[in-house]
Amino acid sequence: MDTPEYNRFVDPEKMEAMIPDEGPKEMISTDFQEIKQLARQGYWARNYTLRGKVYQKLIEDIPCRTVTPDACVYSDIVGKIVGKHSSSNLPLPEFVDNSLVPNYCLNPQGEEAVRKILLCIANQFPDISFCPTLPAIVALLLHYSIDEAECFEKTCHILACNDPSKRFIDQSFLAFESSCMTFGDLANKYCQAAHRMVVELSEDVLQVYCDWHRWLFADLPFSYFARVFDVFLVEGYKVLYRVALAILKFYCKAKAGQPLDSDNVKQDIRVFIRDIEKAVSPEKLLDKSFAIRLFSRKEIQLLQMANETALKQKGITVYNKSVSSSQRHFVHLAVHAENFQSEIVTVKEMRDIWSWLPERFALCQPLLIFSTMQHGYSLTRLYYHCDGHEPTLLLLKTTTKEVCGAYLSTDWRDRNKFGGKLSFFGTGECFVFRLKPKVQRYVWVVIKHPELAKNQNSALEPTTSSLQLSHPTSTDPPKRLSPFLAARHFGLPSKAESLFMAGSNECIIIGGGGGQALYIDADLNRGHTGHCETFNNEPLCSENFLISSLEVWGFWNADIQE
Repeated sequence: MDTPEYNRFVDPEKMEAMIPDEGPKEMISTDFQEIKQLARQGYWARNYTLRGKVYQKLIEDIPCRTVTPDACVYSDIVGKIVGKHSSSNLPLPEFVDNSLVPNYCLNPQGEEAVRKILLCIANQFPDISFCPTLPAIVALLLHYSIDEAECFEKTCHILACNDPSKRFIDQSFLAFESSCMTFGDLANKYCQAAHRMVVELSEDVLQVYCDWHRWLFADLPFSYFARVFDVFLVEGYKVLYRVALAILKFYCKAKAGQPLDSDNVKQDIRVFIRDIEKAVSPEKLLDKSFAIRLFSRKEIQLLQMANETALKQKGITVYNKSVSSSQRHFVHLAVHAENFQSEIVTVKEMRDIWSWLPERFALCQPLLIFSTMQHGYSLTRLYYHCDGHEPTLLLLKTTTKEVCGAYLSTDWRDRNKFGGKLSFFGTGECFVFRLKPKVQRYVWVVIKHPELAKNQNSALEPTTSSLQLSHPTSTDPPKRLSPFLAARHFGLPSKAESLFMAGSNECIIIGGGGGQALYIDADLNRGHTGHCETFNNEPLCSENFLISSLEVWGFWNADIQE
């Protein structure tokens, strides 16, 4: 087979060694669903010319604002902008946050061209304040562009996308940081074994997860990143979450049973990704990615918006260059030994529970709002102290020293919406757990069994008939921080899978359908536990128990101390 005519920015020997040119030369379909499958299968991945043509077409079809910088603009401005700097040492825009420009298969001329393009993008997009992923995207597109101007135009087209249903590149620190929190939430739900490993090895879990963009846009080898980018252009941002979660799963599998250094878990993951060829092929990585049944774009968008709201409330909206990464994320170490006191759990146990929380609430510090020790054994008093707090964490210890509890996503005041009738409310972020004698968490059954959702297309994996996807806009932001996983979005065949929490003057119930995960009487004295359909849990302690002590914790949104 003849060697393709690579552009002048590509090192042919590196390119041939990395991605041999041996695939089909023409597309066989223009139907979106078929293109989606072809992208996942790597149909155009092994033909240099075809991949370039497909990229051009996919990027042209991205809806963007009317006035978008094009190749002509680049030709007009590049001399003026680059002329200010020595061509041998071009700086990078501040918004890339000192990210290294990946070389991939570029020659020195290509490496310089990436810097020139980034400087011109900074000139044309002054609103971009934080975008460390952009160097990798420009570098990749330059492999498949005729010249610098065409690469510039392609990148600008992606950046200028104005379709609210599509999302490609985070362009602010707020968007970037909230995506890190969202990834942490998804890892907590979909990679529980890997998440437990990270929790055990890292003092601050989010400090590890804040590297998730870097895993894809800096550490993945070129042939892997290009395959991910193929699908990303077709399906959007959600693909990035999928692949990063799959990487985390493979890392956990590779390290199972091996001793790990807790001081280097961040670096250890990055080393694993750089050498990922030793563990898994690009095909297996993508197969694992698409075997993960993520929630719909609608649900993920709600979660992203809630995380952004939490960051705004904490005042974390702008990147502070004077604060290191470790200092910036230290706020997530919310359970401090010096001021934490509980009759039921230790500091370490509370930190373990905190690692299970949605990231937007892991930003907060625990606040004891009710305890039987301080306020007595009365459900009425529990409601009095807990009403107005959302979410809450309930902990109880039995007279036989068993410890269990529940994370409850919704304000207990919502019980009053039903006219005194015992009715269930809450969302799929609720979960139940036990700590003693054995640690075990039980999440909403739909997370592990998405097939239970009747309306799977809208709630889990929306089907797409064209490139114009239909998703909610962000013009109506949630007033609460707990809008995620409302059962009504999932079209469940029965209510048994969505009986999260209920309260009356006689009792509180957590989990229902075939039994109750927790039932506690009005005297906060007796209770029982059993299997329920909502959480598919085992009994959390002895099935009938007496309560020794009970606590309810809220979340204190303390100001950041610089």
